[in-house]
Amino acid sequence: MKIAVMGMGVAGSYLMARLKNSEHEVVGYERMPIERHDSICAWGTIKEELTNFCKKTGRNFDDFLIHDGKQMHVKMNDDVKFDIGLKGLCTYNKLGLIKDFIKDSKIIYGEAPRLEELEKEYDMIVDCTGFNRSYLPKMEQDFYLPTYEYKVEYENGVPYDDFYIEPFPGMSGYFWYFPLGDNYAHIGAGDYNKNHIKATAAFLKKHGGKVVATKGRPINMHDFKAYEKAIEKHYSVYAKVFNFVRAKIHNDFNFLKALPDFIAIFRYMKKNEDRFGMHIKIGDLLKVAKA
Repeated sequence: MKIAVMGMGVAGSYLMARLKNSEHEVVGYERMPIERHDSICAWGTIKEELTNFCKKTGRNFDDFLIHDGKQMHVKMNDDVKFDIGLKGLCTYNKLGLIKDFIKDSKIIYGEAPRLEELEKEYDMIVDCTGFNRSYLPKMEQDFYLPTYEYKVEYENGVPYDDFYIEPFPGMSGYFWYFPLGDNYAHIGAGDYNKNHIKATAAFLKKHGGKVVATKGRPINMHDFKAYEKAIEKHYSVYAKVFNFVRAKIHNDFNFLKALPDFIAIFRYMKKNEDRFGMHIKIGDLLKVAKA
């Protein structure tokens, strides 16, 4: 088969690496020119998950690891502060890994052909363009958070030694600080109420630092109820998470009413601590739920 992989982010580049020695002819497309090819988002991941993915392509994830987290500092909007023990949450050289995944593949940069053109040449087209869904139908009921992010350099020491998050009132979003080793960090925010730029600006004003890159792209928060019929029962817990967050955002939250979902979410996260990269304690979740 002749396959086109559209978008050289983590998903697209990983697919290119997996198909590198297959019997198929695979071509990757990246709409940005090679000198502007970048990877947005805070470069955070779960170490165990990426280690397993990298092994399948003959790579060692430790070669790309930047910061192996130990504690996540949390500040709630009611000024309650606490730390969450981490279990694999880390930052990594995301762009470096992407480029390594595709270093021996055929990549066409600076082009985004129309679907009609691709269909004439390829047997299969894989859309890895993320939020844009450039080659897939748009979702009828899409729910997303506007986000803004900076890569910041600190000359006189970083403001936090580990991960830091600050959820907004009503859980409409949150501010994040992800350490990138030495004197760098990604700081950013996503907020349904569109206070994300204000939050990042306030953090910069308080802690200083030199902005070396500015990035922004919405984060999808799909209505997972629409997906439940198409996915395994295992993932039904995400519908509970979505409903939980949506109720908080729209000030329609009642803890007693949400208690069954809260317990189900806690049990799922506790059972899958390695997947979430942190030690899950019911007390910490209660602080988040009640804030």
